[in-house]
Amino acid sequence: MARKTDSAETGTKKKTVKPKPALKDKKVLVIVESPAKAKTIEKYLGSIYTVKASMGHLIDLPKSRLGIDIDHDFEPEYITVRGRAKILKELQGDAKKADMVLLASDNDREGEAIAWHLQNALAAKSKQALIQRISFNEITPAAIQDAVARPGVIDEAKVNAQKARRVLDRLVGYNLSPLLWKKVKNGLSAGRVQSAALKLICDREKEVESFIPEEYWTLEADFKVGRTVFTAQLISWKAAKPDLKNEAEVKAIIALITGKDSVVIDIRETEKTLRPKPPFTTSQLQQTAANRLGFTSKKTMQTAQRLYEGINIESSRIGLITYMRTDSVRISQVALDDVRAWIEKNYPTDLPEKPILYAVGKKAQDAHEAIRPTYVNYKPDDMKPYLSRDELRLYTIIWERFVASQMNPAKTKTVSTDIQTGDGIFRVSGTKIIEKGFYKVMKLLASKEEKQDSYPVLKIGDSLKIDKFYPEQHFTQGPARYSDASIVKTLEEKGIGRPSTYAPIISVLLDRYYVTRSNKQLIPTLLGKLICDMLVESFPYVVNSDFTAAMESKLDAVEESQLSWHNMIREFYSPFKERVDEVGKTLESFKGALEEVTNIPCEKCGKPLVKKMGRFGFFLACSAFPECRNTKSIPLAKCPHCGGDIISRKTKGRGKEFYGCTNYPSCDFITHFKPINQNCPKCGQFMVEKYDKKNGFYKSCINPDCDYLHSFDSDREKPEV
Repeated sequence: MARKTDSAETGTKKKTVKPKPALKDKKVLVIVESPAKAKTIEKYLGSIYTVKASMGHLIDLPKSRLGIDIDHDFEPEYITVRGRAKILKELQGDAKKADMVLLASDNDREGEAIAWHLQNALAAKSKQALIQRISFNEITPAAIQDAVARPGVIDEAKVNAQKARRVLDRLVGYNLSPLLWKKVKNGLSAGRVQSAALKLICDREKEVESFIPEEYWTLEADFKVGRTVFTAQLISWKAAKPDLKNEAEVKAIIALITGKDSVVIDIRETEKTLRPKPPFTTSQLQQTAANRLGFTSKKTMQTAQRLYEGINIESSRIGLITYMRTDSVRISQVALDDVRAWIEKNYPTDLPEKPILYAVGKKAQDAHEAIRPTYVNYKPDDMKPYLSRDELRLYTIIWERFVASQMNPAKTKTVSTDIQTGDGIFRVSGTKIIEKGFYKVMKLLASKEEKQDSYPVLKIGDSLKIDKFYPEQHFTQGPARYSDASIVKTLEEKGIGRPSTYAPIISVLLDRYYVTRSNKQLIPTLLGKLICDMLVESFPYVVNSDFTAAMESKLDAVEESQLSWHNMIREFYSPFKERVDEVGKTLESFKGALEEVTNIPCEKCGKPLVKKMGRFGFFLACSAFPECRNTKSIPLAKCPHCGGDIISRKTKGRGKEFYGCTNYPSCDFITHFKPINQNCPKCGQFMVEKYDKKNGFYKSCINPDCDYLHSFDSDREKPEV
């Protein structure tokens, strides 16, 4: 695997100085954020360089108090982060021994703030060392050596943007959280961006809950011509689209066309050009990893971080991808030349005459390149011995997407055949790729177009025979709950958050138990709904997506030196604080709203049990607490076998949730479908929420002998008529 070196871009706004002369015997301290990155970079530099890690932020706002001087232009009070004093002291000691310090934290707002705090802290203890800033988009020998050769200065505007965001979020959190403690429950918290995301999830849940599914049916049939058998679907009945509401209507059609002659009446061929997609941005990577690999946003970013910071490959250590927090599809000229050279060597007929350039989005900051492999020669198959399964899969989709983005389009041909049977028309369609183009490098990212559908070779006038009928029951699907992929897409479209914040937004909502994840769907808890309703009623503009997006735009303006961060905060804070004070006086208390005394006696002391909200949801606790500390799970439904209570349980080992009877082992009833607070109107047994890939979420009666809202399981054979 021959390596090719290239030159990393240092950012669009980076101020640089002329390259320094050779340092010779001078000592240089390089400070990065993580030990993994330090380990990789140290291998690229000479003996005069020492590389250390700051482990992220060493200096920040205090956790125990507001830490912002409201009366003096909102100046933040910075202190050494608890538990990080030892690291800071060691770095200050290393700086005293060095002739030069290069601050190499990430090239974004947070990284610039880390560098700024370090510069101030080191300068206070080491007067002789020259402290400068370096940045890079990838961790490769060429990129690091180029960055070291051309150090620059701290971008003060970027630091101000981080400072504004930190102060803004602190003011919101430290004013809203005590309000929640006072009005709802101790220990709660509210954030600016997270609250807007929570509202999106809660609004979608209301749509899901209010949706009433409607029954409809489809009809397919097996047609036989010679030895060939294929399946076609009814697409027209008496010159109109079939609207089959129940089984009786389907059976009536089957009765009318059984025994009728079938003949091919139309064959249409259409060709389609499929163009490659641009390289990944952060949001697109998270969406694709969620849809194709089943990764959460957090897992995607953690895995990408490892690929970026460095992987041991034989005797070397290399960063395999460029910086993974970006909103741009731009790639450097060096990377463009490399990938075109690779395509020309391996797929010469699929290399476009000119490079393909992709437009950067209007809202994109364009501070970093798109996410791409640092060396296109490092093919995914070559990386198998060095990467974990998850790392290899993520690297593969990044590599495939990047290489494909500079290849010729693919072309497909779709053949649709219509078959007349009585008053009905059945259609069978199939698609084949006639020019593979960029699909030649696609394996893990192969699309439905590449997974070709076979279609029968027929001609107009051919006579066919119907072999079998397949009527199938369906129910209309309501709006889908948000998944990691769809919420990230929505956040990006609405301008809420930035590439570095998408994954943390989801994690915070899950950690606070405002949202849970089930079958990859994000579902608000009762606590999350209550918090959202309260914030919407009292602070509608704070949770409004337009307001949140506008604040992000203002932060961008601060970073571009177009807006003073002091003015931005001042404009927001005065009306916000007035509203907080007003709500604190007028809003009714929801204290105890999440607690409910039940008529269930405690089996230990006989006192009534109380329904309470805990860290992981509702549970029952004895009202005599603390004298009696008995707790138990909430009954979700009545057992259809013995009348006992159905409660949530977890399997041993992996802890997978299921629902079983409290009378176990005398009653062995279990179900893996979650009971919902609703009984079947037909048989009276409890309803459950089911999920499968074909139908998504849908409601159904737990009774297998009851047909209320039942649908044929996706893995069950279609009924033959």
